[in-house]
Amino acid sequence: MTGRAKDWRHHLRWLNLALFIAYPLSWFAPLLRAGLLPLFGLSEISLISGLQSLWESDVFLALLVTLFALFAPLIKTLGLALVQFDLLDRRSLPVLEIIGKLAMADIFLIALYITLSKGMGVGRVEPAWGLYLFTACILTSITLGLIEKHRPPAPSL
Repeated sequence: MTGRAKDWRHHLRWLNLALFIAYPLSWFAPLLRAGLLPLFGLSEISLISGLQSLWESDVFLALLVTLFALFAPLIKTLGLALVQFDLLDRRSLPVLEIIGKLAMADIFLIALYITLSKGMGVGRVEPAWGLYLFTACILTSITLGLIEKHRPPAPSL
């Protein structure tokens, strides 16, 4: 492997490891702002605050969202890091790809919630910067997985 290819692979590893910091930030960042009437201020809802409310009202849905929003991205990131450092077999990449797609389901649900709320005309819902951060984390993870999938395996000794 050339020096330039090693540098590129090294940067991808660090980018993947940076997701271990970016994901928790995105969980506490405001995903959306919601308010019942336009005259009153909007409440900021983060993934964590939304999960806290969900645990009080619907435990099964809270379990699903916790799995998809918190655990799936971290498991995918950890698995990809293990593959990048040659500690996990590359044959696990298709499973990691599926886990990454499950994490993307949360973004779809949040976008659907915003769209439905706007269509109902009751109150106001706006996306906030945390939604973009969480989306960027998921898309970065998916992209890194695709790059790793198409990278030739390291030569065995």
